[in-house]
Amino acid sequence: MSRHSETIRRITAPEIRARKGGDPVVCLTAYTAPMAQILDQHCDVLLVGDSLGMVVHGLPNTVGVTLEMMILHGQAVMRGSERALVVVDMPFGSYEAGPEQAFAAATRILKETGAQAVKIEAGATAAPVVAFLTQRGVPVMSHVGLLPQNVNVDGGFKAKGRSPEERARIIADAKASDEAGAFAIVVEGVDESLGTEITAAVKAPTIGIGASATCDGQILVVDDLLGLFDWTPKFVRRYADLKSIISEAVQSYAEDVRARRFPAAAETYALGAKARQARVAGDDKRG
Repeated sequence: MSRHSETIRRITAPEIRARKGGDPVVCLTAYTAPMAQILDQHCDVLLVGDSLGMVVHGLPNTVGVTLEMMILHGQAVMRGSERALVVVDMPFGSYEAGPEQAFAAATRILKETGAQAVKIEAGATAAPVVAFLTQRGVPVMSHVGLLPQNVNVDGGFKAKGRSPEERARIIADAKASDEAGAFAIVVEGVDESLGTEITAAVKAPTIGIGASATCDGQILVVDDLLGLFDWTPKFVRRYADLKSIISEAVQSYAEDVRARRFPAAAETYALGAKARQARVAGDDKRG
C-alpha cells in the first residue's frame, strides 16, 4: 500500500509532550515544500525556524525576519508535509510587547499556515506570554539558553552556562516556560551538564541543539546537517557534503553547455513523420 493511499494523521503537540523520558524526539528545520516532503517521513517535528533569514535569505542574523516571511515559509512546509508536527517560529518583534500582541501574531500564523504550534525564545519574562497563548488554544514550544534573537545584546552567538549566575537564570527560564504550559523546550548552546540539569528539572521534553545527548530530543538546521555551508557551529554533525556535490553537478552542466553537448538528442523533441510531413506541406502552400 502506498503512503498516499493510507490515512495519515499528523503528530500532535500533546503527543510530543508525552514523549518525555521516552523515545527521543527527532526534529529538523524545514523552509520549503520539497525539503519538507523529504524530511516528513523521518521527523517527528519540522520547525520553520527564523534561521531561514540566514539560511535562505542571506541575512546576517534572525533579527530582520518578518512575520510575513515566517507565514510564507510555513505555508510551504505544510504543503510538503503530512505526518510531522509543524512548528513556526515567532520572529523578533512579534511577541515581546506582551500577550495580546503575541496572540494576534500567533493566531495569524496558525490560521494562515495551518501549522499546529509556534515557538518563542522564552526567558522568564516571556512566561506570561506562553501561559496566555496556551490557555487560548495556541500550543507553544519555548526556547532557552542561547537566544539568536538576542544577538545584538549578547554581541554574537555565544554558548551559555559559563557562570553559576547564568546557569541559574537559564534553569529559571526553562522552569518558568514549563510551568506556563510549553509542550516542549528547545535548549540551545549550553554547557552539557546544564542541558542534563534542565532536562531533569522540567516536565516538558527538552529538544537539544548544542546541549546534551540526554535531552529528550535533538534538532539541527537541515542545511548544516547536509553540508551546504562552509562553516557550521561546533554542535553540528555533517551527514553529507551536498555543497560539493551540487557544485560538481553545476560545473558539469556548464561545461556541457559551453561544449554544446547539452542538450543532446535525449533532451530534445523530435517531430513524428506525419507531423514533419504536415509541416512541410504547410510550408509548400505558403511558398
